Amino acid sequence: MKVAVYTLGCKVNIYESEYAIKEFVKRGYEVVDFSCCDADVYLINTCTVTNVSDQKSRKMIRQAKKKNQNAVIAVMGCFSQIKENLDDIINYADVLIGNNDKSRVVDLIEEFIKTKKKIIDVKDILKEDFDDMQISHFNTRTRALIKIEDGCENYCSYCIIPYTRGKVRSKDPKKVIKEAEQLCKNGYKEIVLTGIHTGHYGADLNGYDFSDLLLDLERIEGLKRIRISSIEITELNDKFLKTLKNSNKIVNHLHIPLQAGSDKILKLMNRKYDTKYYLDKINKIRKIRPDIAITTDVIVGFPKEKKEDFNETINFVKKVSFAGGHVFPFSKRSKTRAALMDDQITNEEKHKRSKELISVFDKLEDCYYKNHIGKNMIVIPEVYNDGYVTGHTDNYLKVIFKGCKELIGKEVKVKLTEYEDKILKGTLISK
Repeated sequence: MKVAVYTLGCKVNIYESEYAIKEFVKRGYEVVDFSCCDADVYLINTCTVTNVSDQKSRKMIRQAKKKNQNAVIAVMGCFSQIKENLDDIINYADVLIGNNDKSRVVDLIEEFIKTKKKIIDVKDILKEDFDDMQISHFNTRTRALIKIEDGCENYCSYCIIPYTRGKVRSKDPKKVIKEAEQLCKNGYKEIVLTGIHTGHYGADLNGYDFSDLLLDLERIEGLKRIRISSIEITELNDKFLKTLKNSNKIVNHLHIPLQAGSDKILKLMNRKYDTKYYLDKINKIRKIRPDIAITTDVIVGFPKEKKEDFNETINFVKKVSFAGGHVFPFSKRSKTRAALMDDQITNEEKHKRSKELISVFDKLEDCYYKNHIGKNMIVIPEVYNDGYVTGHTDNYLKVIFKGCKELIGKEVKVKLTEYEDKILKGTLISK
C-alpha cells in the first residue's frame, strides 16, 4: 500500500510525522510524495498557530480527498485538536485525532482499514501524558531532531498553543540519551533538540532540568553538534550560561523569540520580560560567545500597537543586531485574550509593517554573513550536486564549495571567500 504524509508547522510536527513514516515503512507501506494521486493513505499533520496555518490545514485535507476518493484520510495535530475546527474536517477524515496518540496513528489507520468505521479520538490534551516516540534514522544524513518536550504553560495573550498542546511534559532523560546515542551510531553528527517549550524541559521532573540534559548529551561519543531549536530568554539562567560557556558541542547559534521590542506591547502580550532584561541576557551570552548567531521571532500589528511602538521594535532589533529573524503578522486566535482586545490593526497595516521589518532583518543577516568572509570555518556537508557540496557551519551559515559526494556528513574546514544571496562560497582547506 502507498502512503503520503504532509506536515504543516513546527519542528515538533516534523519529528512526529517522521516517526509515523518510519512506522509505515516497518509495516511494508511504500511512502510516496503527497502530490501522488493514487496513494492508499493520506496523513495530514496540521497546524493552527495562525489563520494562514488553518487555511493550509483545511486546504491539504480537502486536496487529499480530491486526489483519491477511495483513500484513507487521516488527520492529526493542532488544528484538529480544537473542537471548533472539527466541522471543517469530519466529512473528509476517516481517522481523526488531535495531539494525543500520534504514536498510535498507524495502528488507528489500520484499524479503520479493517473495520471501515470512522475513528474520531480527540482527547482532553490537558490530561494527556507525554506521547513517547523514538527515531533511529531521520530524513537527512547529517542532522536529526529529537522531541524532548511537549506543551506550554506561558499563556501569552496571542497564543493558542497551550490549548492545543497542553501542560509541559518531558521525555525521560534516559530515553533522550539512548535515542541520541543510537542516532550517532547511525552516523548523525548533529542533534536538534526540539519541543513546544524546549528550554522548560524538566519542569515536571524531579531535580533534573534542561542544562542537566545538555551536560549528559555532551558526553556522547560521536556527537559533534547540539542545536536547540528555540529557547525563551527567561530560560537562559546562570546554570544554562555556565553550560554554554563550558560546552564544546552546543552550537554557536541560539534562536531566542523576542515578539516585540516595545515594553508596552510585551506587557500586553503577557511576555515575562521587558527589553532591558532581554538585552542584558543577550550581552551576557555575547561575553561568553562573541561571534554567536542570535536569531529571533517578532509579531507585528499586535492590538494597540501604534506606529511609535512599532518603531521601538525596529530600533530594538537593530540594537540587538540579530543575525536574522522571522516576522509574523498578528493573527487572531480563538480562546486568546488578544483576540478580544480593542484597537485591532488592519491587515493592510500589518502587511506594511511586516515588509518593513523583514527588510531590516535581511540587512542584519547580510551583515552577519559578510563578517565571516575570509574566515576558516568547520562545515558539515549535507547535499552534493554537480561537483559542489552544501552544508552549514555551527552558527548556521549556509556554505557551498567544490567537493565530492564522500564529504557528506564529515567535518571539513572551509575558507569562506564570497557572499551572495544568503549563501557563502568557499574553498575546501582540509578534510
